[in-house]
Amino acid sequence: MDIIPFDDRDGVIWFNGEMVPWRDAHVHVLSHGLHYASCVFEGERVYGRHIFKLREHSERLLHSAKVLGFEIPFSVEEIDAATRDVVAAQDIVDGYIRPVAWRGSEMMAVSAQKNRINLAIATWPWPSYFTPEARLKGIRLTTSKWRRPAANTAPTDSKAAGLYMICTLSKHAAESAGYDDALMLDYRGLIAEATGANFFMVQNGELHTPVPDCFLDGITRRTVIDLARKRDIKVVERQIQPEELANADEVFLTGTAVEVTPVCEIDSYHFEVGKVCHQMIEDYTALVRSHSEKAASAA
Repeated sequence: MDIIPFDDRDGVIWFNGEMVPWRDAHVHVLSHGLHYASCVFEGERVYGRHIFKLREHSERLLHSAKVLGFEIPFSVEEIDAATRDVVAAQDIVDGYIRPVAWRGSEMMAVSAQKNRINLAIATWPWPSYFTPEARLKGIRLTTSKWRRPAANTAPTDSKAAGLYMICTLSKHAAESAGYDDALMLDYRGLIAEATGANFFMVQNGELHTPVPDCFLDGITRRTVIDLARKRDIKVVERQIQPEELANADEVFLTGTAVEVTPVCEIDSYHFEVGKVCHQMIEDYTALVRSHSEKAASAA
């Protein structure tokens, strides 16, 4: 399958308040965000032309920027409106949205107080993160050698670009070894997350998930917890040791990109794609589609 480069596509990107032709949405090579990782972003989904939980994503984008010490020069309402505008301009029915904010090129040093804060929002059609076949039978993970840092060593409650370098390293290593993704432990050796998704496991009918004290508390994670509790499934947020995988009946991942994706294997551990996971997939799919239908009827 031919890859269409992301810098050579038709359409427009919302860039600092304007719709810019896709191929003209440039960032200078001496931008601070490129050299010093002063960059934050979001990942959002469009279902039936409706953006799922847009406000929560826009709020988190502003929060992430604040954690990195800069202020995006647009309000939540303006970011929401810009996101809707670019989705409409691109005529996206089902797709993905990438808002990104970064320090510009006015200063090129560790210190960058005078740099302009830029914001761009792009969107494109995008199918499932993993293939439908993989999602039905479960994906395979291997444990990464890289670990999530402690909260006092990195801005772990932000969706900061720099935090994803170890995710790229982990995923590349996993794929090179024949796996779909990597499981990341935290600085204590506890289960944290996958490279871009939160972790859940089922034990004796209960849903267990790590406490997000050094990694992102995903919007999809919180959504699935709410859905599980509506089904009277007990949800336990706690510290989870890797050896506890031996007693897990089911494992699945959650995230805007992966949605709800079952896991069939982590290293030497094997899991069934069971009823809890199937129920969460059904409930999450129904929720995102119902939101798009409500938005369409309101329009």
